[in-house]
Amino acid sequence: MPDHGRGTILYVEDNPDNRNLIRRVLNAEGYAMVEAAHAEQAFKKLENENIDLILMDINMPDMDGYTLTAKIKKMEKYKNIPIVAVTANVMRGDREKSLEAGCDGYIQKPIDIDTLALQVERFITRRTNA
Repeated sequence: MPDHGRGTILYVEDNPDNRNLIRRVLNAEGYAMVEAAHAEQAFKKLENENIDLILMDINMPDMDGYTLTAKIKKMEKYKNIPIVAVTANVMRGDREKSLEAGCDGYIQKPIDIDTLALQVERFITRRTNA
């Protein structure tokens, strides 16, 4: 069972295979995972959980990750939660577009499972030291 003391991560991702992979990798590293398949679920999870970091898929059917990130960052209660774009959008300007929407970082798909936990740790540590 994971040691939830490392932090709780909300992963907003419409693809169940991607959610399963990230959950397995980060649970094994001691993180608690909360998952949402779309924007409405993400807001419910934010209301009901103490979230330390949000991993945000950019390409989702109901509301894209750019829009959802911007909405979350405008909410006083959640604006300080780091949001990291997790996306296959790797063309010139995509990283900047994620940052302009309010993302605090950017992780490229396909996910490098060997470095994912370290990347996540940096964002959670940055938040707790702020």
